[in-house]
Amino acid sequence: MPSLPPIHICVQQPAGYVHSLGFLDQARYFRYQLRRLGAEVGIAKNRLRHDALNIVFGAHLGFPIEQRERFACVFVNLEQLGEGGAALPPAYLELLAGAPVADYDPLNLPAYAAGRRDVAVVPLLFAPYLKPQDSIPLEERPIDLLFIGSVNECRRAWLDRIEACGLSVAQFDGPLYGAERDAFIVQAKAVLNAPFYASSRFEQARVSHCLSLGTPVISERAPQYRPHAAFEDSVHWVADAGLERFFTTEFATPAFFAAGRAAVQAFEASDPIDAYAALLDLCRAVHANHGARRAAGPWQPRRINLGSGKDYKQAWLNLDIVERAQPDLVLDLGQPLDLPLAASGPRVGPLLLTEGSIEHIRANNVLEHVPDLATLMTNCLRLLEEGGSFQIEVPYEHAPAAWQDPTHVRAMNEQSWIYYTDWFWYLGWFEYRFEMAYFGYLDSAMKECGVEAAAFMQVLLRKTPTTLRERTTARTMQAELRLPEDEVAPGDRRN
Repeated sequence: MPSLPPIHICVQQPAGYVHSLGFLDQARYFRYQLRRLGAEVGIAKNRLRHDALNIVFGAHLGFPIEQRERFACVFVNLEQLGEGGAALPPAYLELLAGAPVADYDPLNLPAYAAGRRDVAVVPLLFAPYLKPQDSIPLEERPIDLLFIGSVNECRRAWLDRIEACGLSVAQFDGPLYGAERDAFIVQAKAVLNAPFYASSRFEQARVSHCLSLGTPVISERAPQYRPHAAFEDSVHWVADAGLERFFTTEFATPAFFAAGRAAVQAFEASDPIDAYAALLDLCRAVHANHGARRAAGPWQPRRINLGSGKDYKQAWLNLDIVERAQPDLVLDLGQPLDLPLAASGPRVGPLLLTEGSIEHIRANNVLEHVPDLATLMTNCLRLLEEGGSFQIEVPYEHAPAAWQDPTHVRAMNEQSWIYYTDWFWYLGWFEYRFEMAYFGYLDSAMKECGVEAAAFMQVLLRKTPTTLRERTTARTMQAELRLPEDEVAPGDRRN
Protein backbone atom coordinates (compact mmCIF):
# COMPACT_ATOMS: atom_id res chain seq x y z
CA MET A 1 0.00 0.00 0.00
CA PRO A 2 1.35 3.49 -0.83
CA SER A 3 2.60 5.53 2.13
CA LEU A 4 0.26 8.08 3.73
CA PRO A 5 0.87 11.53 2.20
CA PRO A 6 0.28 14.84 3.99
CA ILE A 7 -3.30 15.98 3.42
CA HIS A 8 -3.98 19.59 2.53
CA ILE A 9 -7.55 20.91 2.50
CA CYS A 10 -8.14 23.82 0.13
CA VAL A 11 -11.27 25.99 0.38
CA GLN A 12 -12.00 27.86 -2.85
CA GLN A 13 -12.90 31.50 -2.26
CA PRO A 14 -13.29 34.01 -5.07
CA ALA A 15 -12.00 37.40 -3.91
CA GLY A 16 -14.29 38.82 -1.25
CA TYR A 17 -16.88 36.01 -1.57
CA VAL A 18 -18.12 35.59 2.00
CA HIS A 19 -20.21 32.48 1.39
CA SER A 20 -17.08 30.36 0.89
CA LEU A 21 -16.85 30.51 4.69
CA GLY A 22 -19.75 28.06 4.63
CA PHE A 23 -17.26 25.33 3.66
CA LEU A 24 -15.25 25.74 6.84
CA ASP A 25 -17.57 23.46 8.85
CA GLN A 26 -17.13 20.58 6.42
CA ALA A 27 -13.41 21.26 6.02
CA ARG A 28 -12.99 21.02 9.80
CA TYR A 29 -14.97 17.80 9.83
CA PHE A 30 -12.82 16.20 7.13
CA ARG A 31 -9.71 17.34 8.98
CA TYR A 32 -10.94 15.82 12.24
CA GLN A 33 -11.88 12.45 10.75
CA LEU A 34 -8.65 12.13 8.75
CA ARG A 35 -6.57 13.09 11.78
CA ARG A 36 -8.29 10.29 13.67
CA LEU A 37 -6.81 7.97 11.06
CA GLY A 38 -3.31 9.31 11.60
CA ALA A 39 -3.07 11.76 8.70
CA GLU A 40 -1.25 15.08 8.87
CA VAL A 41 -3.90 17.59 7.76
CA GLY A 42 -3.87 21.36 7.20
CA ILE A 43 -6.39 23.87 5.77
CA ALA A 44 -5.95 27.01 3.64
CA LYS A 45 -7.92 29.23 1.27
CA ASN A 46 -7.21 28.88 -2.47
CA ARG A 47 -3.69 27.56 -1.92
CA LEU A 48 -2.70 24.06 -3.01
CA ARG A 49 0.38 22.16 -1.89
CA HIS A 50 2.80 20.48 -4.27
CA ASP A 51 4.01 18.07 -1.58
CA ALA A 52 0.57 16.87 -0.40
CA LEU A 53 -2.72 15.33 -1.47
CA ASN A 54 -5.11 18.25 -1.88
CA ILE A 55 -8.78 17.92 -0.90
CA VAL A 56 -10.63 20.78 -2.60
CA PHE A 57 -13.92 22.28 -1.40
CA GLY A 58 -15.96 24.66 -3.56
CA ALA A 59 -14.46 23.91 -6.96
CA HIS A 60 -17.80 24.90 -8.54
CA LEU A 61 -16.87 28.51 -7.70
CA GLY A 62 -13.92 28.24 -10.09
CA PHE A 63 -10.89 25.99 -10.28
CA PRO A 64 -8.17 26.35 -12.95
CA ILE A 65 -8.15 22.94 -14.59
CA GLU A 66 -4.41 23.16 -15.37
CA GLN A 67 -3.74 22.92 -11.63
CA ARG A 68 -4.43 19.19 -11.83
CA GLU A 69 -1.24 18.73 -13.85
CA ARG A 70 0.94 19.94 -10.98
CA PHE A 71 -1.13 19.06 -7.91
CA ALA A 72 -2.68 15.79 -6.73
CA CYS A 73 -6.34 16.59 -5.97
CA VAL A 74 -9.55 15.02 -4.72
CA PHE A 75 -12.63 17.24 -5.13
CA VAL A 76 -15.41 17.37 -2.53
CA ASN A 77 -18.89 17.76 -3.99
CA LEU A 78 -21.46 19.22 -1.59
CA GLU A 79 -23.86 20.26 -4.35
CA GLN A 80 -27.07 18.50 -5.36
CA LEU A 81 -26.39 16.88 -8.73
CA GLY A 82 -28.76 15.70 -11.39
CA GLU A 83 -32.32 16.62 -12.33
CA GLY A 84 -33.88 19.18 -10.00
CA GLY A 85 -30.53 19.94 -8.36
CA ALA A 86 -28.24 22.93 -8.40
CA ALA A 87 -27.48 24.78 -11.63
CA LEU A 88 -23.75 24.18 -11.87
CA PRO A 89 -21.14 25.47 -14.34
CA PRO A 90 -20.35 23.03 -17.18
CA ALA A 91 -16.65 23.32 -16.31
CA TYR A 92 -17.37 21.97 -12.83
CA LEU A 93 -19.37 19.03 -14.14
CA GLU A 94 -16.53 18.31 -16.56
CA LEU A 95 -14.11 18.42 -13.64
CA LEU A 96 -16.18 15.93 -11.63
CA ALA A 97 -16.40 13.64 -14.64
CA GLY A 98 -12.63 13.25 -14.86
CA ALA A 99 -11.29 13.71 -11.33
CA PRO A 100 -11.40 11.77 -8.04
CA VAL A 101 -14.38 12.89 -5.93
CA ALA A 102 -15.66 12.69 -2.37
CA ASP A 103 -19.45 13.13 -2.34
CA TYR A 104 -21.66 13.55 0.72
CA ASP A 105 -24.81 11.87 -0.58
CA PRO A 106 -25.21 8.50 -2.33
CA LEU A 107 -28.21 9.94 -4.21
CA ASN A 108 -25.70 11.97 -6.23
CA LEU A 109 -23.98 8.83 -7.51
CA PRO A 110 -26.16 8.39 -10.64
CA ALA A 111 -24.69 11.69 -11.88
CA TYR A 112 -21.29 9.98 -12.17
CA ALA A 113 -20.34 7.41 -14.77
CA ALA A 114 -21.25 3.86 -13.79
CA GLY A 115 -18.50 1.74 -12.32
CA ARG A 116 -16.25 4.57 -11.22
CA ARG A 117 -13.95 3.55 -8.38
CA ASP A 118 -12.67 7.05 -7.64
CA VAL A 119 -15.88 8.44 -6.08
CA ALA A 120 -16.04 8.02 -2.29
CA VAL A 121 -19.24 8.66 -0.31
CA VAL A 122 -18.41 10.34 2.99
CA PRO A 123 -21.31 11.41 5.26
CA LEU A 124 -21.21 14.40 7.60
CA LEU A 125 -22.30 13.17 11.03
CA PHE A 126 -21.50 13.91 14.68
CA ALA A 127 -18.59 16.29 15.35
CA PRO A 128 -17.40 15.69 18.94
CA TYR A 129 -15.31 18.88 19.00
CA LEU A 130 -18.50 20.97 18.64
CA LYS A 131 -20.26 19.58 21.70
CA PRO A 132 -20.52 22.45 24.23
CA GLN A 133 -18.98 21.98 27.65
CA ASP A 134 -21.88 23.87 29.20
CA SER A 135 -25.08 24.41 27.27
CA ILE A 136 -28.22 26.39 28.02
CA PRO A 137 -31.13 24.06 28.86
CA LEU A 138 -33.51 23.91 25.90
CA GLU A 139 -36.38 25.31 27.95
CA GLU A 140 -34.38 28.46 28.82
CA ARG A 141 -33.05 29.32 25.39
CA PRO A 142 -34.09 32.81 24.22
CA ILE A 143 -34.59 31.97 20.52
CA ASP A 144 -37.59 29.76 19.84
CA LEU A 145 -36.91 28.86 16.21
CA LEU A 146 -33.91 29.68 14.02
CA PHE A 147 -33.66 29.29 10.27
CA ILE A 148 -30.25 29.38 8.56
CA GLY A 149 -29.75 29.53 4.81
CA SER A 150 -31.11 31.01 1.62
CA VAL A 151 -34.86 31.49 1.26
CA ASN A 152 -36.64 30.65 -1.99
CA GLU A 153 -40.36 30.54 -2.70
CA CYS A 154 -40.88 27.05 -1.29
CA ARG A 155 -38.97 27.74 1.90
CA ARG A 156 -40.70 31.09 2.31
CA ALA A 157 -44.12 29.43 2.12
CA TRP A 158 -43.06 26.82 4.69
CA LEU A 159 -41.75 29.46 7.12
CA ASP A 160 -44.89 31.57 6.64
CA ARG A 161 -47.05 28.63 7.69
CA ILE A 162 -44.97 28.19 10.85
CA GLU A 163 -45.22 31.87 11.73
CA ALA A 164 -48.99 31.73 11.09
CA CYS A 165 -49.12 29.33 14.05
CA GLY A 166 -48.14 32.26 16.27
CA LEU A 167 -44.41 31.56 16.35
CA SER A 168 -41.49 33.78 15.42
CA VAL A 169 -38.72 32.42 13.21
CA ALA A 170 -35.37 34.17 13.69
CA GLN A 171 -33.16 34.69 10.63
CA PHE A 172 -29.87 36.49 10.09
CA ASP A 173 -29.94 39.87 8.37
CA GLY A 174 -26.56 39.14 6.75
CA PRO A 175 -24.18 36.23 6.20
CA LEU A 176 -22.76 34.69 9.37
CA TYR A 177 -20.51 31.65 9.55
CA GLY A 178 -18.27 29.87 12.00
CA ALA A 179 -18.28 30.76 15.68
CA GLU A 180 -20.28 33.94 15.02
CA ARG A 181 -23.18 31.89 13.63
CA ASP A 182 -22.80 29.10 16.19
CA ALA A 183 -23.30 31.62 19.01
CA PHE A 184 -26.95 31.88 17.86
CA ILE A 185 -27.46 28.18 17.17
CA VAL A 186 -26.70 27.27 20.79
CA GLN A 187 -29.30 29.82 21.94
CA ALA A 188 -32.13 28.28 19.87
CA LYS A 189 -34.68 25.78 21.11
CA ALA A 190 -34.58 24.32 17.61
CA VAL A 191 -33.26 24.99 14.11
CA LEU A 192 -35.61 24.60 11.15
CA ASN A 193 -34.67 22.70 7.99
CA ALA A 194 -36.42 22.47 4.63
CA PRO A 195 -35.28 21.47 1.11
CA PHE A 196 -34.17 24.17 -1.32
CA TYR A 197 -34.02 22.25 -4.60
CA ALA A 198 -36.60 20.02 -6.21
CA SER A 199 -34.09 17.17 -5.95
CA SER A 200 -34.56 17.37 -2.15
CA ARG A 201 -31.25 15.99 -1.00
CA PHE A 202 -31.23 16.12 2.79
CA GLU A 203 -29.25 19.13 4.10
CA GLN A 204 -26.79 16.90 5.91
CA ALA A 205 -24.10 19.53 6.48
CA ARG A 206 -26.36 22.05 8.23
CA VAL A 207 -28.31 19.51 10.27
CA SER A 208 -25.28 17.56 11.51
CA HIS A 209 -23.59 20.77 12.59
CA CYS A 210 -26.59 21.93 14.63
CA LEU A 211 -27.07 18.53 16.27
CA SER A 212 -23.37 18.40 17.14
CA LEU A 213 -23.79 21.77 18.87
CA GLY A 214 -26.58 20.26 20.98
CA THR A 215 -29.49 22.01 19.26
CA PRO A 216 -32.50 19.98 18.04
CA VAL A 217 -33.49 20.19 14.38
CA ILE A 218 -37.05 20.25 13.06
CA SER A 219 -37.16 19.26 9.42
CA GLU A 220 -39.82 19.07 6.77
CA ARG A 221 -40.11 15.47 5.61
CA ALA A 222 -39.95 15.94 1.86
CA PRO A 223 -41.23 12.92 -0.10
CA GLN A 224 -37.89 12.52 -1.89
CA TYR A 225 -35.79 12.66 1.30
CA ARG A 226 -33.50 9.69 1.81
CA PRO A 227 -31.43 10.82 4.81
CA HIS A 228 -28.53 8.89 6.25
CA ALA A 229 -29.73 6.41 8.89
CA ALA A 230 -28.08 8.50 11.63
CA PHE A 231 -30.69 11.23 11.12
CA GLU A 232 -33.81 9.07 11.25
CA ASP A 233 -34.03 9.11 15.06
CA SER A 234 -32.11 12.36 15.56
CA VAL A 235 -34.40 14.83 13.77
CA HIS A 236 -37.97 15.95 14.51
CA TRP A 237 -39.63 15.08 11.19
CA VAL A 238 -42.73 17.07 10.26
CA ALA A 239 -44.91 15.97 7.36
CA ASP A 240 -46.59 18.66 5.32
CA ALA A 241 -50.08 17.69 6.45
CA GLY A 242 -49.13 17.74 10.13
CA LEU A 243 -47.21 21.03 10.22
CA GLU A 244 -49.83 23.19 11.91
CA ARG A 245 -50.66 20.53 14.49
CA PHE A 246 -47.01 20.05 15.42
CA PHE A 247 -46.22 23.75 15.88
CA THR A 248 -49.44 24.55 17.75
CA THR A 249 -49.65 21.54 20.08
CA GLU A 250 -46.22 19.82 20.32
CA PHE A 251 -43.42 22.37 19.89
CA ALA A 252 -41.88 23.76 23.11
CA THR A 253 -43.78 21.29 25.33
CA PRO A 254 -42.01 19.20 27.99
CA ALA A 255 -42.36 16.21 25.69
CA PHE A 256 -40.67 18.12 22.85
CA PHE A 257 -37.72 19.12 25.03
CA ALA A 258 -37.29 15.58 26.29
CA ALA A 259 -37.40 14.22 22.75
CA GLY A 260 -34.94 16.92 21.62
CA ARG A 261 -32.39 15.93 24.23
CA ALA A 262 -32.82 12.25 23.33
CA ALA A 263 -32.40 13.04 19.60
CA VAL A 264 -29.17 14.97 20.20
CA GLN A 265 -27.84 12.17 22.36
CA ALA A 266 -28.74 9.54 19.76
CA PHE A 267 -26.88 11.49 17.09
CA GLU A 268 -23.69 11.37 19.15
CA ALA A 269 -23.47 7.64 18.49
CA SER A 270 -23.04 8.18 14.73
CA ASP A 271 -19.49 7.54 13.54
CA PRO A 272 -18.50 7.56 9.83
CA ILE A 273 -14.91 6.47 10.42
CA ASP A 274 -15.11 3.56 7.94
CA ALA A 275 -16.16 5.90 5.14
CA TYR A 276 -13.25 8.24 5.88
CA ALA A 277 -10.84 5.31 5.99
CA ALA A 278 -11.99 4.48 2.45
CA LEU A 279 -11.48 8.13 1.47
CA LEU A 280 -7.96 8.02 2.89
CA ASP A 281 -7.23 4.93 0.80
CA LEU A 282 -8.41 6.85 -2.27
CA CYS A 283 -6.14 9.77 -1.30
CA ARG A 284 -3.17 7.43 -1.04
CA ALA A 285 -3.80 6.00 -4.49
CA VAL A 286 -4.40 9.41 -6.12
CA HIS A 287 -1.22 10.83 -4.60
CA ALA A 288 0.87 7.85 -5.71
CA ASN A 289 -0.54 7.84 -9.25
CA HIS A 290 -0.09 11.57 -9.64
CA GLY A 291 3.50 11.42 -8.42
CA ALA A 292 4.27 8.75 -11.01
CA ARG A 293 2.97 10.82 -13.94
CA ARG A 294 3.79 14.37 -12.85
CA ALA A 295 6.20 16.08 -15.21
CA ALA A 296 9.79 16.21 -14.03
CA GLY A 297 11.72 19.44 -13.74
CA PRO A 298 10.91 22.78 -12.12
CA TRP A 299 7.76 24.78 -12.73
CA GLN A 300 8.40 27.76 -14.98
CA PRO A 301 5.47 30.10 -14.33
CA ARG A 302 4.11 32.35 -17.04
CA ARG A 303 2.13 34.76 -14.82
CA ILE A 304 3.13 36.59 -11.64
CA ASN A 305 0.86 38.19 -9.07
CA LEU A 306 2.59 40.76 -6.87
CA GLY A 307 0.89 40.39 -3.51
CA SER A 308 -0.88 37.54 -1.81
CA GLY A 309 -3.37 37.43 1.07
CA LYS A 310 -6.85 38.19 -0.26
CA ASP A 311 -5.42 38.81 -3.75
CA TYR A 312 -4.01 35.29 -4.18
CA LYS A 313 -4.47 34.01 -7.74
CA GLN A 314 -4.47 30.31 -8.48
CA ALA A 315 -2.22 28.95 -11.24
CA TRP A 316 -0.08 32.11 -10.97
CA LEU A 317 3.16 32.60 -9.06
CA ASN A 318 2.11 34.73 -6.09
CA LEU A 319 4.95 36.80 -4.61
CA ASP A 320 4.93 38.76 -1.38
CA ILE A 321 7.52 40.16 0.99
CA VAL A 322 5.93 38.67 4.15
CA GLU A 323 5.17 35.03 4.94
CA ARG A 324 1.92 35.82 6.81
CA ALA A 325 0.31 36.62 3.43
CA GLN A 326 0.97 32.95 2.52
CA PRO A 327 2.55 33.61 -0.88
CA ASP A 328 3.96 30.90 -3.10
CA LEU A 329 7.35 32.49 -2.68
CA VAL A 330 8.63 35.22 -0.36
CA LEU A 331 10.50 37.49 -2.78
CA ASP A 332 10.95 41.26 -2.87
CA LEU A 333 11.20 42.50 -6.44
CA GLY A 334 12.08 45.89 -5.00
CA GLN A 335 15.55 44.47 -4.28
CA PRO A 336 18.29 43.48 -6.75
CA LEU A 337 17.37 40.20 -8.45
CA ASP A 338 19.77 37.59 -9.78
CA LEU A 339 18.37 35.65 -12.73
CA PRO A 340 17.92 32.83 -13.35
CA LEU A 341 16.39 32.19 -9.91
CA ALA A 342 15.84 28.62 -8.74
CA ALA A 343 13.64 28.20 -5.66
CA SER A 344 11.38 25.67 -4.01
CA GLY A 345 8.55 25.58 -1.49
CA PRO A 346 5.80 23.27 -0.23
CA ARG A 347 3.09 25.15 -2.13
CA VAL A 348 4.75 25.22 -5.56
CA GLY A 349 7.57 22.69 -5.43
CA PRO A 350 10.72 23.48 -7.46
CA LEU A 351 10.43 26.52 -9.73
CA LEU A 352 12.65 28.48 -12.08
CA LEU A 353 12.41 32.16 -13.00
CA THR A 354 14.35 33.31 -16.03
CA GLU A 355 14.71 36.59 -17.86
CA GLY A 356 12.05 37.12 -20.53
CA SER A 357 9.91 34.17 -19.39
CA ILE A 358 6.77 35.88 -18.03
CA GLU A 359 3.80 36.84 -20.19
CA HIS A 360 1.85 38.85 -17.60
CA ILE A 361 2.44 40.53 -14.24
CA ARG A 362 -0.31 41.92 -12.03
CA ALA A 363 0.11 44.44 -9.20
CA ASN A 364 -3.13 45.34 -7.44
CA ASN A 365 -2.53 48.22 -4.99
CA VAL A 366 1.13 47.30 -4.52
CA LEU A 367 3.28 50.02 -6.09
CA GLU A 368 2.26 52.68 -3.58
CA HIS A 369 3.90 50.56 -0.85
CA VAL A 370 7.27 49.90 -2.55
CA PRO A 371 10.22 51.98 -1.27
CA ASP A 372 12.45 51.34 -4.31
CA LEU A 373 9.98 51.43 -7.17
CA ALA A 374 12.64 51.89 -9.86
CA THR A 375 14.23 48.56 -8.92
CA LEU A 376 10.86 46.78 -8.93
CA MET A 377 9.94 48.16 -12.35
CA THR A 378 13.38 47.16 -13.69
CA ASN A 379 13.00 43.61 -12.40
CA CYS A 380 9.52 43.35 -13.92
CA LEU A 381 10.82 44.59 -17.27
CA ARG A 382 13.55 41.93 -17.17
CA LEU A 383 11.16 39.13 -16.27
CA LEU A 384 8.60 39.94 -18.96
CA GLU A 385 8.91 38.53 -22.45
CA GLU A 386 8.84 40.95 -25.37
CA GLY A 387 5.21 42.05 -25.70
CA GLY A 388 4.46 40.89 -22.15
CA SER A 389 2.05 43.01 -20.12
CA PHE A 390 2.09 44.59 -16.67
CA GLN A 391 -1.36 45.31 -15.20
CA ILE A 392 -1.34 47.90 -12.41
CA GLU A 393 -3.96 49.40 -10.10
CA VAL A 394 -3.01 52.16 -7.67
CA PRO A 395 -4.89 54.80 -5.67
CA TYR A 396 -5.31 58.09 -7.51
CA GLU A 397 -3.37 60.96 -5.98
CA HIS A 398 -6.39 63.24 -5.48
CA ALA A 399 -8.60 60.57 -3.89
CA PRO A 400 -8.81 59.93 -0.13
CA ALA A 401 -7.73 56.34 -0.80
CA ALA A 402 -4.26 57.61 -1.78
CA TRP A 403 -3.17 58.19 1.80
CA GLN A 404 -5.63 56.27 3.98
CA ASP A 405 -3.22 53.32 4.36
CA PRO A 406 -0.36 54.16 6.77
CA THR A 407 2.01 51.93 4.77
CA HIS A 408 1.72 54.07 1.60
CA VAL A 409 5.04 55.71 0.69
CA ARG A 410 3.89 57.63 -2.38
CA ALA A 411 0.86 58.94 -4.25
CA MET A 412 0.52 58.47 -7.99
CA ASN A 413 -1.05 60.47 -10.81
CA GLU A 414 -1.17 60.59 -14.59
CA GLN A 415 2.52 61.54 -14.85
CA SER A 416 3.80 58.72 -12.63
CA TRP A 417 4.45 56.46 -15.64
CA ILE A 418 6.58 58.74 -17.78
CA TYR A 419 9.93 57.42 -16.51
CA TYR A 420 8.98 53.87 -17.53
CA THR A 421 7.72 54.86 -20.98
CA ASP A 422 9.31 58.07 -22.35
CA TRP A 423 12.24 58.73 -20.02
CA PHE A 424 13.32 55.10 -19.65
CA TRP A 425 17.00 56.02 -20.04
CA TYR A 426 16.94 57.70 -16.60
CA LEU A 427 16.55 54.21 -15.13
CA GLY A 428 19.50 52.74 -17.06
CA TRP A 429 17.23 50.91 -19.52
CA PHE A 430 18.44 50.60 -23.10
CA GLU A 431 17.06 47.70 -25.17
CA TYR A 432 13.52 47.69 -23.76
CA ARG A 433 11.03 50.05 -22.18
CA PHE A 434 7.33 50.05 -21.36
CA GLU A 435 4.66 51.51 -23.58
CA MET A 436 1.26 52.57 -22.30
CA ALA A 437 -1.30 50.10 -23.67
CA TYR A 438 -4.20 51.32 -21.53
CA PHE A 439 -4.94 54.02 -18.97
CA GLY A 440 -8.21 54.57 -17.12
CA TYR A 441 -9.84 55.65 -13.88
CA LEU A 442 -11.84 53.55 -11.42
CA ASP A 443 -14.25 54.76 -8.76
CA SER A 444 -14.42 53.43 -5.18
CA ALA A 445 -16.54 50.50 -6.39
CA MET A 446 -13.81 49.63 -8.94
CA LYS A 447 -16.01 50.66 -11.88
CA GLU A 448 -14.67 52.65 -14.82
CA CYS A 449 -15.32 56.37 -14.41
CA GLY A 450 -14.12 59.83 -15.33
CA VAL A 451 -11.33 61.65 -13.54
CA GLU A 452 -13.79 63.62 -11.40
CA ALA A 453 -14.94 60.42 -9.62
CA ALA A 454 -11.60 58.60 -9.68
CA ALA A 455 -10.42 56.71 -6.62
CA PHE A 456 -7.93 54.52 -8.49
CA MET A 457 -5.95 54.46 -11.70
CA GLN A 458 -5.74 51.36 -13.89
CA VAL A 459 -2.74 51.03 -16.19
CA LEU A 460 -1.59 48.37 -18.63
CA LEU A 461 2.07 48.62 -19.63
CA ARG A 462 3.60 46.50 -22.39
CA LYS A 463 7.28 45.58 -22.79
CA THR A 464 8.49 46.87 -26.13
CA PRO A 465 11.91 47.10 -27.83
CA THR A 466 13.36 50.57 -28.00
CA THR A 467 13.72 52.15 -31.44
CA LEU A 468 17.05 53.12 -32.98
CA ARG A 469 16.27 56.76 -32.27
CA GLU A 470 15.42 55.96 -28.63
CA ARG A 471 18.70 54.07 -28.20
CA THR A 472 20.55 57.03 -29.62
CA THR A 473 18.86 59.23 -27.04
CA ALA A 474 19.80 56.77 -24.31
CA ARG A 475 23.46 56.79 -25.39
CA THR A 476 23.36 60.58 -25.32
CA MET A 477 21.77 60.90 -21.89
CA GLN A 478 23.28 57.96 -19.96
CA ALA A 479 26.71 58.02 -18.34
CA GLU A 480 27.44 54.53 -19.66
CA LEU A 481 28.91 54.48 -23.18
CA ARG A 482 27.77 50.92 -23.99
CA LEU A 483 30.70 50.25 -26.34
CA PRO A 484 31.73 46.71 -27.25
CA GLU A 485 35.11 45.59 -25.86
CA ASP A 486 36.72 45.05 -29.31
CA GLU A 487 39.05 42.35 -28.06
CA VAL A 488 42.43 42.20 -29.78
CA ALA A 489 43.11 38.83 -31.34
CA PRO A 490 46.33 37.18 -30.07
CA GLY A 491 47.90 37.24 -33.54
CA ASP A 492 47.37 40.97 -33.84
CA ARG A 493 49.23 41.91 -30.62
CA ARG A 494 52.56 43.74 -31.03
CA ASN A 495 53.85 43.69 -27.44
